[in-house]
Amino acid sequence: MSQHDKIVRLAASGIMIALAAILSMIKLIPMPQGGALTPCSLLPICMISIIYGVKWGLGTGLAYAGVQLMMSFSQVMSWGLSASALTVSFVFDYILGFAVLGLAGIFRNQKGWGIGAGIAVAIALKYIAHVISGGIAFGVFMPEQFSNVWIYSLAYSSYLLPEMLITIAGAYALCRVPALQKIKTA
Repeated sequence: MSQHDKIVRLAASGIMIALAAILSMIKLIPMPQGGALTPCSLLPICMISIIYGVKWGLGTGLAYAGVQLMMSFSQVMSWGLSASALTVSFVFDYILGFAVLGLAGIFRNQKGWGIGAGIAVAIALKYIAHVISGGIAFGVFMPEQFSNVWIYSLAYSSYLLPEMLITIAGAYALCRVPALQKIKTA
């Protein structure tokens, strides 16, 4: 890869991280202990992986994890979690939860179905990371009607299902734009 190509990829990744951060601030359905249904906030990171590959996508997802952690650090700290619960949240909700979006390009060479399948895998892994975090760190917030912290965590994190569908629909819509079909993938 030439120096020019690296600069283009880096610039595109920076722009997509910024776009994802802006879209993440538009909360269609906010959740009380973090997370929200958003208008395609996961799509920009997924698209980087689809365009440039999983390795570049994982790096972009990891960089985006840092941005998200900085954006919500004070909110997370205000929940009164123990040091171990905070560590679990940082690792599973942020580092792993956003880095796995870089796997969206795993089936990118399959074109049509590969885009949707890759995004589904990436967001399903994000869901698993959030469920683990919720089960370990956020049981203190479990409502009385739940008797099992893991069932509560599965239910709480289920907002990611419509987020996945919105993201897949957004990706397919973008892939139909003629100018974007010309983007070089490597």
